[in-house]
Amino acid sequence: MKKQVVISMLGTQLDQGFGSARWEHWRPTVALGMHEDFLLDRLDLLVDERRYAKLARGVSEDLAQVSPDTQVRRHDTYLPDPWDFEGVYATLHDFLRGYEFLPDEEDYYVHITTGTHVAQICWFLLTESRIFPGRLLQTSPPRKKDESVAGSYAIIDLDLSRYDRIAQRFQQQQLEDRNLLKSGIATRNAAFNRMIEQIEVVATRSKAPMLLMGPTGAGKSQLARRIFELKKLKHQLPGRFVEVNCATLRGDGAMSTLFGHTRGAYTGATSDRAGLLRSAHHGLLFLDEIGELGLDEQAMLLRALEEKRFLPVGGDKEVDSDFQLIAGTNRDLHDAVGAGRFREDLLARLNLWTYRLPGLAERREDIEPNLEFELERWSREQHQRVTFNREARRAFLDFATSTQARWNGNFRDLGASVMRMATLATAGRIQVDQVDDEIGRLQRQWRDVEPPSVLDDLLGGDVAQLDRFDRVQLEEVVRVCMRSTSLSQAGRELFAVSRQQRATTNDADRLRKYLARFGLDWEAMKAARTTSGNS
Repeated sequence: MKKQVVISMLGTQLDQGFGSARWEHWRPTVALGMHEDFLLDRLDLLVDERRYAKLARGVSEDLAQVSPDTQVRRHDTYLPDPWDFEGVYATLHDFLRGYEFLPDEEDYYVHITTGTHVAQICWFLLTESRIFPGRLLQTSPPRKKDESVAGSYAIIDLDLSRYDRIAQRFQQQQLEDRNLLKSGIATRNAAFNRMIEQIEVVATRSKAPMLLMGPTGAGKSQLARRIFELKKLKHQLPGRFVEVNCATLRGDGAMSTLFGHTRGAYTGATSDRAGLLRSAHHGLLFLDEIGELGLDEQAMLLRALEEKRFLPVGGDKEVDSDFQLIAGTNRDLHDAVGAGRFREDLLARLNLWTYRLPGLAERREDIEPNLEFELERWSREQHQRVTFNREARRAFLDFATSTQARWNGNFRDLGASVMRMATLATAGRIQVDQVDDEIGRLQRQWRDVEPPSVLDDLLGGDVAQLDRFDRVQLEEVVRVCMRSTSLSQAGRELFAVSRQQRATTNDADRLRKYLARFGLDWEAMKAARTTSGNS
């Protein structure tokens, strides 16, 4: 049989005992040798010999009386501050690194009853991480007077793979957290679900800023609020959720709205104003459309993020605000940096956790569950149940998931569409004729608001003859050409990878031949770029 080896810290208070009366009291280290069903072969006792050598000798001698076959090895262990987590962990970690473990010959236990709470936590972490290759041993005093002075003991194995219920509960909690972030919608888009899985991990582990990118109506504001609700459930943010659309902040009022002002800071400032950053103290601040924020406000925001301090407008005394920031934008902030409209250092601060929310047209498999969600929400808010009949539901989904549906406004378009159909429903049922009317309304709406593309200007009515595949590819080629100063520059960007594999390259010629397939040439690109710039 393997030997039973226990590592324990001397109980500087609990192990005390004097005279013959000491045998009437429970002393955890001595009691280790009193259990008939736990035979202790060796005790490695960690002791501060400079302060507790006498106590350690007494405990060792008493243990020898109750368990003569137990070998006691004392290790001089000095802890400058037994309540300093970093120091205690480092000391115990170093002890274990120098310890000769023989797992084929010995079973190891660490006694967590003695020592400070900090030491107990450190032993737990060292065992859970397998730095200590054993199990936890917890001892307890007798509960009744007539019980043995040895008390009781329990062995705790931290191999979590054996605890299926714990693992399942942890997985269930993760699913519930992700479900919260998705508003309870059973989304099917694999890329979106993977993104939500990572956001759930980041949201619960990090207070760093997050940047949510995506088109208007993609759900940035709703996701930011759900992140706040998740962190609130985890007791990570005791403060408020504060939201502002930066596109609404203009002129002198922008600084005041964000950073507050003092009385008399400017005409009309009749009293102090806290500002949104202070309102979000210990909470979450969501700045939607952050790309619309002015450069001065960006500089102030960067300092507030880095130092948690800023000056209100007109103030001469800094104020504190410790908030978490989530920023939203439908712009390419890297392009904005290049154009001088956005600070590069602020983008670097925001760009640690960046997520792009796809538009509804990129998540067509998620239209059906979102349709059910919007209909359920309308029914709940209006206190009346409305459903589709089978044919109407099929007709709407056939259209909604087809390429005919542009979904320019994304989920806002879908929500408004459901609201209209539910309001006009007959006896709580949406019929086919209402779906047909709604499809026509959506098509007219998208046609009216969608500006003509560059391809429309270049090809006119011929655009309709292009396959969707060719149109998407050609739009990207034209976009690169429009921002390039020469055909060669555009070719180098478009063929950057394949040109490395060629012995000779003529990117301009490759691009010229591609454009010619659609009746386009470089002169047409230049003319379109000039017209666009003048407009």
